Amino acid sequence: MQEFELRIDVTEAAGLGEAAHIAVTVTLPDPAHMPKVPFVCFAKPGGGYSRGYYTHDLPGPAKGAQASWHAQRGWIFISVDHLGVGASSLHPGKSLDFVVLARAAHAAEAQILAQLAEGTLAEGFPAIRDMVKLGIGQSMGGCMTVVQQGRFHDYDGVGVLGYSVIHTSPLHREDPTISPWFGRDTLLSEPLIILNPDAFAKGAAAGGPGQGDRMMRNFHYDDVSDEIAIADLAHFNRRELFDVDAHAGFVPAPWHSFSFPVPVAPATLTPGIIAGEAAAIRVPVLSAFGERDVSREPKDEPKAYFSSPSIDVFVCPRMGHMHNFASTRELFWERIDTWAEWVRAARAANLAPRYR
Repeated sequence: MQEFELRIDVTEAAGLGEAAHIAVTVTLPDPAHMPKVPFVCFAKPGGGYSRGYYTHDLPGPAKGAQASWHAQRGWIFISVDHLGVGASSLHPGKSLDFVVLARAAHAAEAQILAQLAEGTLAEGFPAIRDMVKLGIGQSMGGCMTVVQQGRFHDYDGVGVLGYSVIHTSPLHREDPTISPWFGRDTLLSEPLIILNPDAFAKGAAAGGPGQGDRMMRNFHYDDVSDEIAIADLAHFNRRELFDVDAHAGFVPAPWHSFSFPVPVAPATLTPGIIAGEAAAIRVPVLSAFGERDVSREPKDEPKAYFSSPSIDVFVCPRMGHMHNFASTRELFWERIDTWAEWVRAARAANLAPRYR
């Protein structure tokens, strides 16, 4: 197994009028352990996190990094920083909308696939011309995986992990507050338009536990220590883009990101914000959550994937929203691995999309 980093130019695809690149970490298996038609997986992190969410052995009651776990089983695993996140190029936050992020990721991943086919991605690694392409993403990364697939149809299967296409609400359980909802056509306008002002104001007035306590409960399950949970969530108070003072004295973990795409991150909490892209997905979908996560009813999620021929739902026990910190993280990864084998079978059978 080998792991290395790349910076991929996406200036033309991003269309921002300035140089742009996407940072990825490539985790390759031992070629001797790859199947004849290997999995190539592109994994995207959630808001406030970077590709290190997949590549690092995160603190918690279990051990292991997701990228290396899959690579040991023959996967080619590429962990991707969204444009404007982590080590990818930074740009004015309001320019990074859903379409720009999806276009940039699509372009970067196409370059990686071309290098794989040519045998030039890594010295001594064989050319891969036949592969099963997977896209997975946690939280906001799940949202952007859906958007990218709905627009570009890059993958043979998509894993939407800890994101509800119907309504993502990370504070909804036992909580009187409600997040503001935004329309995609108003995200860049001033003043910002909130679609649910009365409900938002009523929820804010109802009070309840502090936001930090609510996030700890949903983001991390009870067997993750308070020390780890507090340290992980501390960076949420310091994510102001380009605000040096906000970052003073704080050293981020390698899986954190101070920057985030401003138009996308808050809009992911609006019901149905990417309903069109979800309905356009024509490949198998895995909709997976922790026991304490962001979907009010995970079993309702298949309704969103109007054209998919196969939708699996999995709720992992003893797991919060940040799946890779959980004691049951390996069980979660095993479920993804099992689903991937079904994607392989569906691809071989040319499983037809479902239209109603």
